[in-house]
Amino acid sequence: MGAGMSRGRRRGFGLKASRGMLPLLALQVLMEYGRAGASRPPVTAALLAANTLIYLRPGALHEILPSLARVSFNPQLIIEYGDWMRFFLSPFYHLSESHLFYNMTSLLWKGIQLETSMGSAEFASMVAALLALSQGMTLLMSKGLIFLGDYTAYYDQYAVGFSGVLFAMKVVLNTWSDDFVYLHGMVIPAKYAAWAELILIQVFIPGTSFLGHLGGILAGLVYLWLKRSFNGPDPFTLLVTSITKVVTWPLKFAQKLLRSASSQGRITGRGRVGRRASARETPRGLWRCSTCTYDNSIATDICEMCSTAREDRSFSRRQNHQAGGSGELSAEEIRRRRLQRFDR
Repeated sequence: MGAGMSRGRRRGFGLKASRGMLPLLALQVLMEYGRAGASRPPVTAALLAANTLIYLRPGALHEILPSLARVSFNPQLIIEYGDWMRFFLSPFYHLSESHLFYNMTSLLWKGIQLETSMGSAEFASMVAALLALSQGMTLLMSKGLIFLGDYTAYYDQYAVGFSGVLFAMKVVLNTWSDDFVYLHGMVIPAKYAAWAELILIQVFIPGTSFLGHLGGILAGLVYLWLKRSFNGPDPFTLLVTSITKVVTWPLKFAQKLLRSASSQGRITGRGRVGRRASARETPRGLWRCSTCTYDNSIATDICEMCSTAREDRSFSRRQNHQAGGSGELSAEEIRRRRLQRFDR
């Protein structure tokens, strides 16, 4: 759920952390990802890690990251002063450990289902679109209420949390569902679960950001309408997919080269060094050394690469039969042939 803060500027926003819920969150993440098997959704894991690290601010991150007060969503500061850091960063900040825990457990459940069914590239595209749409809807409603009456409390309210995106994800997840869900003692159709939760949260936790949650629901509806209206993958998905292909291309190219080298062997000098093969696989006019697998000319019984003697010594036998003498190459002749081969 999202957290709203009272009207006006505040010096201290953070609540004292209980330090008891983060181990439980880590246990849930391990259980869910262990259950997922080989298809562990990476974008959901990255979002969980980003939100948790921003809340904990370990080591050097404490100095690098802006403070909670600096990024809290405030429509007046965004519209009148162009403070867009608040627009984009406020969803990733949380007031307390319990605030982070409930939002991240909701993200874990919804993210795994959506990313597994949609694919990581399209899921990343959807999350980015829902974040921008939910923040934009909240901004427009806050400004619009000014023209309808004295609703400056919404216009000058501070809020943080990932719940606007989570409400939008709930709409996307349940819109075409015919299932029923159990919500605080009531059984309701899943497609209306986001609306019911919006009302119940305001009844039981009145300090939360009503416009932020409503903006999330409207963002989910707008996203689905745009998805139906636009044939084919959306541009952001294509961008994410293209970037992924560019980043992974060198690795795939190197793997392809390694596979090619291991399957075909190397061409060296006048012969070839390759895998061990039978006589039937040896090219005509060559014999393959049993030690180094170098393919030598049939005009020698000594391997030009490692000086191993040919097992059948057929060239020597032919020479002896024809000339009545020894047909083996001398050590000097072998050295001369090696020098000729490497000088080419």
